[in-house]
Amino acid sequence: MKKIKNEAELLKKAIEVAEKYAKGRGYQGFSTNTSAKHKVESLYRLLVNDKLITPLPENKEDLASLKRRLVMWISNQLPADHKLLK
Repeated sequence: MKKIKNEAELLKKAIEVAEKYAKGRGYQGFSTNTSAKHKVESLYRLLVNDKLITPLPENKEDLASLKRRLVMWISNQLPADHKLLK
């Protein structure tokens, strides 16, 4: 896989945006001690369930792939001139 520029920052933004989306859907939110792994997996599954992102094959669902899918999703949601995409 090709390295994405600003991948860590894009993942952070993806989690932030996906959490807001989840709260808009009625989710109570994550507790302060929820692990990043759990957040990524939960948000990924929500977005797949709502058909906002394409699901990965079950045998390819590792943490790195889930993060990558969230990064690709937010990259497509942000305006082309956003600072994280430059």
